[in-house]
Amino acid sequence: MTAIPPSTRFILFTKLKTIDRRLLTVLLIVFVQMLGAAMIMPILPLYAQREFGMSPQTITLLGTSFFAAQFIAGPYLGRLSDKYGRLPILIISQVGTAVSFLMLALAPSVAFLYVARILDGITGGNIIVAQAYVTDITPRAKRTESLGYIFAVFGLGFIFGPAIGGLLSAAFGPRIPYIFAAIAATVVVLLTWFTLDETLSPEQRAANRSFKRQSIGLPAIAANKPLVLILLVAFVGQFGLGLLQSTFALFGEAVLFANYSENVISLGIGILLALVGVGQFFTQALLLPRALKQFDEAWLVVIGLILRTAGLFIFAALATPLLGGVASLLFAMGVGLMMPPLQSLTTTTVADELRGGALGVYQSVISLSTIVSTAIAGVIFAWHPSSPYWVGAILSLVVMLPALVLVRRTGAGRRKSVTVPAATD
Repeated sequence: MTAIPPSTRFILFTKLKTIDRRLLTVLLIVFVQMLGAAMIMPILPLYAQREFGMSPQTITLLGTSFFAAQFIAGPYLGRLSDKYGRLPILIISQVGTAVSFLMLALAPSVAFLYVARILDGITGGNIIVAQAYVTDITPRAKRTESLGYIFAVFGLGFIFGPAIGGLLSAAFGPRIPYIFAAIAATVVVLLTWFTLDETLSPEQRAANRSFKRQSIGLPAIAANKPLVLILLVAFVGQFGLGLLQSTFALFGEAVLFANYSENVISLGIGILLALVGVGQFFTQALLLPRALKQFDEAWLVVIGLILRTAGLFIFAALATPLLGGVASLLFAMGVGLMMPPLQSLTTTTVADELRGGALGVYQSVISLSTIVSTAIAGVIFAWHPSSPYWVGAILSLVVMLPALVLVRRTGAGRRKSVTVPAATD
């Protein structure tokens, strides 16, 4: 891997010195969490296929079961963190993740794999609550940039996690990475317990519990036009990502690294996912803060969609290991420019007392999109290994229209920091 240039290291170091200590702690926690999660991503489909004889259709349903559980639990976890504090919900969800990784390592049957993924989905609010924590400690003008740092840490996790997972699987067997992931998740619990302070005072939590002027129920969401538009863009944009996530390992084995050995396939897939992490990290840490000085958040959503679309078209039409690396970087840059602005805009469409719940709703929409896409990904993949990438690229083009409507709706221009008016019941 190419060394980071001295000028880039200086910029990153300068940024770290100016970041709130609590934000740095959250970023460390998210990094360890994502490192463990990313370790299992490239090997879980192949683990299910080789150890349990699962078909592509049933393998993709493993992902569906996780996101279905997260879809149901997401808004509740976010709202519970508004009412009872970020830390208790964060710790409970992290413990669930650690237990689920251990269950994957010890799984004796296919049913056990599904139970583990469902448990992780139910308690999978750790990232949602971490994002709510960040919004608590960050001024509105800096919120997109701070959420971008979380996505940058996602990228760091994906730089190291997939490669580590692939190496561990190749060297010690397919179950060992899950044990290491469980250990990483346990470290996260300890970091949270000993290093973070609660951001919501007892008075704030009491006020959040009694807050009645606005809600995040379905009628309130439907009446909140900016929020509906944001959720539509997020849903359709996520659909293509779900297709990629659930079939990438199988696509790598069938197309990108066809006729290679199992160990080379596992390592190659891990390296490509690591490139996604590299692209995401540098986009969030360096490109996004500079882009926010030139473009509104809604325009960054459009720019991100363009880059995502280019990456997916390369995967679909020009599938080679080398061009796969280019596609991975473009796709990661697109996601990196698109997702933090969408989340930041989401938090501005509701009252501050409901920020956690709004992020939970956003995550549930993401989960619902992933449920649908992963449920059909195996069928689409069975038609042709490249089909999911064609579908994803076309959907990215389709969602460009509502994204442009979002630009108009927010009055976005070449200026920074748009505040979307909050809708009330």
